[in-house]
Amino acid sequence: MIRRLLILLLLLPMTAAARTPVVLVLGDSLSAGYGISTDEGWVALLQARIGLEALPHQVVNASVSGDTTTGGLTRLPQLLKAHQPSVLVIELGANDGLRGLPLDSFRGNLEALIRLGRDAGARILLLGVRLPPNYGAAYTEGFQAVYAEVADRLEVPLVPTFLKGIADDWALMQSDGLHPKSEAQALILDNVWPALLPLLEATAAAGD
Repeated sequence: MIRRLLILLLLLPMTAAARTPVVLVLGDSLSAGYGISTDEGWVALLQARIGLEALPHQVVNASVSGDTTTGGLTRLPQLLKAHQPSVLVIELGANDGLRGLPLDSFRGNLEALIRLGRDAGARILLLGVRLPPNYGAAYTEGFQAVYAEVADRLEVPLVPTFLKGIADDWALMQSDGLHPKSEAQALILDNVWPALLPLLEATAAAGD
């Protein structure tokens, strides 16, 4: 009897850790911390802010530089199985746009990513990006509109331009003009946080 009780006590911390809800960030170089130290990126800062807000979640950064919505679709099923996230943050599309992916394909991929996450029981947050103007007004405006259309149709929260106030400030961007510096990462998190916080609170309230 005593031996069984000791085993149960030893297992309790493991069980509590297993119940900690996961925030899975599926992104590209903008979330992978391209050109800066990983611990300076906005996703790393997110883990710290969650701790300060007493909303215990484990943040898993599954972002890969150069990734696209097509690549995300390939990777996401295994990530969902491995991490069983309560919240899925989708930050993909920049590389689709830079490669001129047809908007119908882009739209379909985003919708498929959201449905995969939702079917796995995750709450979804979609992060949008704005393309440089040299891609032409018709494509850049259509590209930006896809995020809003998908978010509206599937009823998911959206940060329309999560680099707002950053991408157009050269002092905050690396020399390639595409990737934010370390000084910009806290500002990125400030853009994301208001839309993400309600999902974290809902997860905590539901005991997911």
